[in-house]
Amino acid sequence: MASYIGRRKFLATLGGAAVAWPLVAHAQQAGKLPIVGFLGSTTPTINGQWAAAFVQRLREVGWIEARNIAIEYRWAEGRNERYAEIASEFVRLKVDVIVTWGTAPVVAVKRATAVIPIVFTTAGDPVATGLVASLARPGGNVTGLSNQTADLAGKRLELLREIIPDLRRLAILSNAGNPIGVLEMGEVQAAARTLGVEVLPLEIRRAEDIAPAFELLKGRAQALYVIAEPLIGSNRVRINTLALGARLPTLHGLREYVEAGGLMSYGPNSPDLFRRSADIVDKILRGAKPSDIPVEQPTRFDLAVNLTTAKTLGLTVPDKLLVAADEVIE
Repeated sequence: MASYIGRRKFLATLGGAAVAWPLVAHAQQAGKLPIVGFLGSTTPTINGQWAAAFVQRLREVGWIEARNIAIEYRWAEGRNERYAEIASEFVRLKVDVIVTWGTAPVVAVKRATAVIPIVFTTAGDPVATGLVASLARPGGNVTGLSNQTADLAGKRLELLREIIPDLRRLAILSNAGNPIGVLEMGEVQAAARTLGVEVLPLEIRRAEDIAPAFELLKGRAQALYVIAEPLIGSNRVRINTLALGARLPTLHGLREYVEAGGLMSYGPNSPDLFRRSADIVDKILRGAKPSDIPVEQPTRFDLAVNLTTAKTLGLTVPDKLLVAADEVIE
């Protein structure tokens, strides 16, 4: 059984790494450090470990913050209006590359500039949502890593049925203002139809919509599929708390949502995607064009189960699921 590795241990490992970092002398032009604009779509508290993984990898490939590179951090707290504001600020600052994640923030940054390179550390289907022309040849000034989250909808539902074999009614919570929310909603509905599961779509656009959405759920669903994106990520503890109060098991695409009290998740390993995005930034800072850098796809996927939440809900998690899990929270 995989043991739970908390944020504290993760960050301590980063801080204690003893590595001799190489210097990249040519990166400094006329005394000006190259600037990375880091648009965090949520908050440092929620996604600080992702940022740490990104910075750690930058150091490994020779970019040391405040020595030969500068990083401007801005956090949008899952608020759509902040994405455009921060993007405009980065354009005014004339940063050399903008790093962000989530479809809605990438769309906002792309609208703000067609010149500054943009790297998305993780996004839903970037072709279907119009972020890039194709995975092999992105075109324009945008590239990064696809998280394939919508493609995994069917797999997640199959895993949920291991815990709830008689699943017949499923609610789906999504942000209607985010293109990936709309796309994944369709994928979940299609997968549910195949399994003979009735779905109840719940769409929100702001944090204030969350509590009313749960009011609509009373007695109408056996479980809740939560579509990961910045607004929902910023409110994931609240969502899981409301779900527990409504006796609803939750299914997620990222293990961080399970660490915040959700029942189960299956999806790409986010710290790994952030590390790999640093490699793309490195290529761009060394002269590569985003249009020529293929969009990469995840290679590591995590299955996480929260046994504490399962016990609270009176659910039994099969041993074979626990054995297969990458992370079990007890």
